[in-house]
Amino acid sequence: MLSLFLLILASYLIGAIPFAFIIGKIFKGVDIRQYGSGNLGSTNAFRTLGIPSGILVQILDVAKGFIVVLFISNLFYDNLPFRNVTPFDDFTLIKIIAGVSAIIGHTFSVFVGFKGGKGINTALGMFIALTPVDTSISAGFFILILLSSGYVSLGSIVASFTFPVTMFIRENIFKVEIYGYKTLIFFSIVVSLFLIYNHRANIKRLLIGTESRFDKLWLIRIFKIKAPFRNI
Repeated sequence: MLSLFLLILASYLIGAIPFAFIIGKIFKGVDIRQYGSGNLGSTNAFRTLGIPSGILVQILDVAKGFIVVLFISNLFYDNLPFRNVTPFDDFTLIKIIAGVSAIIGHTFSVFVGFKGGKGINTALGMFIALTPVDTSISAGFFILILLSSGYVSLGSIVASFTFPVTMFIRENIFKVEIYGYKTLIFFSIVVSLFLIYNHRANIKRLLIGTESRFDKLWLIRIFKIKAPFRNI
């Protein structure tokens, strides 16, 4: 149990590193929590700190999820830190525990009063390490939605929903053998719901038409999303 605690703690602390806050202080001399949405994620970093700093925040936040799954969890490859009484694959379960701990760390960082971001980028890094194909497909949906609507939040919500759906279709319809599928499919659904829940305020703003849009990224203007409840 001590090993399990150390796995969770190490993953949480890596996920909790508030790169948006750190980069804002170092390069701009500002507390990003006092600007824009106040969120410690890359979207607010792009708006508040500019494109170069926003890209750096995004890369580092993705790296947190990737590192804990690919490297931290591998420390326990030959030494399972708990007795697995679940029907799930041992090592996949370890990776999931590490990844979830990092996402929670990013969302509720102990270093900044248990505030943080919505966890999308850290989850992205985790899923790249776990199942790169499904992650790439979900990322494709994110880019498509972003370019056709200008809304980062909408792209994130659609990508979160798409991930478990894509995995299910590949495994059960196209008969692609995904390592750890029986573990990952349940986990991906839970993470998807968690990430969508973290966007509940964005969903409300999307519905009433007050969500911030990146007009420079709204490149495919085939349709214009109307807020269904704006005039209610």
